[in-house]
Amino acid sequence: MRVAALIPAFNEEYWIAETLQAASALQTVDEIVVVDDGSVDGTKAAVEECRSRVPGRIRLVELPVNQGKGAALNAGLSAAQADVYLLLDADLGVTASYGAELLAPVLTGEAHMAVARFTGDQAPGGRMGFGLVRRVAVCGVKLLTGCAVTSPLSGQRAVLAEVLERLGGFAEGFGAEVSLTVGALHHGFTVVEVPLPMRHRAYGRGLRGICHRSRQLLHVLLGLRGCWRRGWHR
Repeated sequence: MRVAALIPAFNEEYWIAETLQAASALQTVDEIVVVDDGSVDGTKAAVEECRSRVPGRIRLVELPVNQGKGAALNAGLSAAQADVYLLLDADLGVTASYGAELLAPVLTGEAHMAVARFTGDQAPGGRMGFGLVRRVAVCGVKLLTGCAVTSPLSGQRAVLAEVLERLGGFAEGFGAEVSLTVGALHHGFTVVEVPLPMRHRAYGRGLRGICHRSRQLLHVLLGLRGCWRRGWHR
């Protein structure tokens, strides 16, 4: 089965090189597609440097302006033909290497989609949020599908192409993950959560973090509403 890794990136110049180095070492990944979502820092230059070190493995898709995570993932999906897609956030750093364990249950036929459930300290050196957005997403998935999940917002996933085709791609913005979870469960696909010690950047509990989570909460609510309107509910 052909595997493509999709990595949406917005202003990730300090993390993307380490993430790509780890992703490039994954033996089961045939192609890595980085979608630069209108970055205004050195993200593109960092990706280009990585491409020169790993010729033929990494592709760069550039969006002229920031369009949000869902749009970036859809751009990557359009650029890569694969049987399985590995979704990785750009700020995972060396822990992107755990993508191999995410792929395993999908490649062996155990599941149609595998979702990383972060364990331990998710963001060393920084504080995570208050958990409100995650709790809203968990309750939303339960209400719509009747299924209990713990990590509906995790951006680290391995998913069969047929799941994405059935759902019509990714929802907009930060609602992409929760919509993917609801849609997959509603259509009867097998979804497993894999506990992994992945780590990413923390936005903290300051003003920047509050703004980020407020925007994320809005997108999650819109994503859940979109699922309801599409009939993805009990």
